[in-house]
Amino acid sequence: MLESKHSAPLYEALLEYKESAKASFHVPGHKDGQAYRTLHKASEYLTQVMDIDITEITGSDDLHHPEGIIKEAQQRAAQFFGADQTFFLVGGSTAGNLGLILSVCATPGDVLLVQRNVHKSVIHGLMLAHAKAVFLAPQIDEVSGLATIPSQTAVTEALRRYPNAKGLLVTSPNYYGMGSSLKPLVELCHDSGVPLLVDEAHGAHFGLHSVLPENALAQGADGVVQSTHKMLTALTMGAMLHVQGSKLDRKLLSQRLAMIQSSSPSYPIMASLDLSRSVLEAQGEVIFEDGLAAAQIIRDGIKKLPRFAVVEPRGTNDAYTIQDPFKIVLYDVTGQWSGYELQEWLEAAGCIPEMSDDRYVVLALSQGTTRKDVDRLLQALEKLSENSAIHEVNQLSTWNIGSKFGDEVSSPVQFGLSPISEEMTEAVPIEQSAGRQAAEMIIPYPPGIPLLYPGETITDVILARLIELKKNKAKCQGAGDPLLATIRVSKVTEGSRDII
Repeated sequence: MLESKHSAPLYEALLEYKESAKASFHVPGHKDGQAYRTLHKASEYLTQVMDIDITEITGSDDLHHPEGIIKEAQQRAAQFFGADQTFFLVGGSTAGNLGLILSVCATPGDVLLVQRNVHKSVIHGLMLAHAKAVFLAPQIDEVSGLATIPSQTAVTEALRRYPNAKGLLVTSPNYYGMGSSLKPLVELCHDSGVPLLVDEAHGAHFGLHSVLPENALAQGADGVVQSTHKMLTALTMGAMLHVQGSKLDRKLLSQRLAMIQSSSPSYPIMASLDLSRSVLEAQGEVIFEDGLAAAQIIRDGIKKLPRFAVVEPRGTNDAYTIQDPFKIVLYDVTGQWSGYELQEWLEAAGCIPEMSDDRYVVLALSQGTTRKDVDRLLQALEKLSENSAIHEVNQLSTWNIGSKFGDEVSSPVQFGLSPISEEMTEAVPIEQSAGRQAAEMIIPYPPGIPLLYPGETITDVILARLIELKKNKAKCQGAGDPLLATIRVSKVTEGSRDII
């Protein structure tokens, strides 16, 4: 058992259940793994998890009406992360984003101010809520070409134009670990009486060490979603939704979460959330020291290689003042290798990156990154650098999602669930799609940020990006043609641009 001061009540209750060896006459049907122990010799690892894979029985509490160990675990998480109330999520940050949108946009037609380059779960939340989105163009880091959060100017103008908006939703940090201060946006929202909602999926560790950026809660955000499984230590799909202040209806939020999450949530996932918080609380900043040291060794090693460099904040660019030290954004300074190609080389050397795009490779480190991992990566990069000729060095240039927007603040766009009729669409070669209205959502994954929404006009900039994705055989969700040889467009090229 852990010390009571830093106990993990939910996790410890599952261990007690396992040790009690009681006869199970309840679901799940694997009966604490017994069904596999007699039927499948290769089930050893899975049955270890099944030992604590229980359901809502006496003493195990209920996620959707917590009164016991889950309530205590969530209260401890709220206290540790600095929230007034914390909800455990077993559907990842997706569940948190959906829950927030469905609670603030409670009436069809409600307007929500939304950063344009958001995760697809935000778009799905708008669809479920039948809400109207006013899109705010993100700021662009001039050096890397990557997008961060909207500017104060854009937010001010959006709040002026749409005083009845139900709030502002932004993503910070982005998938690359980049960002800037949220405090100005918090102040603008609160002055207008609306909440700031933050998809902080990649920043669950922020604020937990003196060298890490301040987290969204500490900056005053009202609702914050964190993927505890991404940059901390929970099982995949384990996330948390933190709430503070009085601008969010917590009873409604709880009801919305009960709608979109399973009535039989995974106890191993919830226990991993509880244990992750407990270990962090018990060990403090020291838990991050080895990972931070590993990240610095990698950065120092890359600086010795003329072929490669990493993205870092430079100067006084308001768009990019914060970089997560655990995210290393690597690129080929010659511009000869795309991020996709560099990822393939690294994977062949046994190093698996988090993601890549047409320019960059993102390496995600954590407190679990070892010196052995670091040495393997640097050796792979050294070998790549030695075995390739370096020609003229190009300046950083990349497609970015913000470059295709003329206006910082869009007109309201209605979302809903009615599908587009097949009879009203047609498939055209991707190269011939400029000027047409998309009839499907194109989502390069990762990072899961939609490039196109149904009803959106395919500009020359978007077309160039689509061709690049096709060339690099990128994985795209939502596309009817996975090879991107064709794209479905509306047969009607003029008229409503509402997204359906």
